[in-house]
Amino acid sequence: MKVILLGELRGKGGEGDVVEVPTGYAVNYLFPKKLAIHATAGNLKQLELRKHNIAKRETDRLDTADKLLAALDGQRVRIGAKVGEEGQLFGSVTSAQVAESLTERFGVEIDRRRIDLHGAVKTAGEHPATISIYRDVKANIVVEVVDEKALTSAAEADDAAGDEGLADKGAEATAEADDAAGAEGLADKGAEATAEADDAAGAAAGAEAGATVGSILEQVDEELERVAVRLVEAVDASEEGDDQSIAAAAEEVFQEVEGVLDAAIAEAVAQDVDANSGDSKD
Repeated sequence: MKVILLGELRGKGGEGDVVEVPTGYAVNYLFPKKLAIHATAGNLKQLELRKHNIAKRETDRLDTADKLLAALDGQRVRIGAKVGEEGQLFGSVTSAQVAESLTERFGVEIDRRRIDLHGAVKTAGEHPATISIYRDVKANIVVEVVDEKALTSAAEADDAAGDEGLADKGAEATAEADDAAGAEGLADKGAEATAEADDAAGAAAGAEAGATVGSILEQVDEELERVAVRLVEAVDASEEGDDQSIAAAAEEVFQEVEGVLDAAIAEAVAQDVDANSGDSKD
């Protein structure tokens, strides 16, 4: 059966691709999960109209995947495990553990199903692993398995060193506080001036944020109006008012609505980040 993919399907393709799959797989999995729709004449026509938006979203996904590749490729993560004689583990290291370590070290969320350990990891040492980030974009990392006792000892040593450093900083801060006490009057005046500057900056930022939100809402309104027209056209074009064709067309349009909202949110976040970056520079 030919279907149109609504998102990435590992090993098959991405959004907008027309692929051949077993009928049972499509009916029992892809359609209920909204991962694909029938490749009917009406849906294929709608696909042609949506290709520009799909291509833009695909470009964004690939850009994000390339950034994640640059951050992860060639890196290593260390995982503690119970190690017995001759480096044998009591059990094995799982892809879920690797995913958790990646989040802790790099702050990224990776689906454990996208991590290939190339077999069971049952010994201490270094093991290669592959992360399927998106479609053909893959990062190669090294999973270093060590005795969890050694890992705990190292962490305790780091904590102790951190405590010692805090004590030194505390002594320095006390000395600085003593010096600052003699200049209390100047500090008060400085605080007043800083507060006035912060109030002025806040007012300017509020005005800029209002203008940004207004602009984004106008764009969303225009996009949703265009999508509404598309929905009417889809209903008119459906063969003899067939309910299934209308439902499929509506599903396509709702997917586009979701894309419009996602793009608006992403733009708002990006502009907020730019604004905050500008504030920090000032």
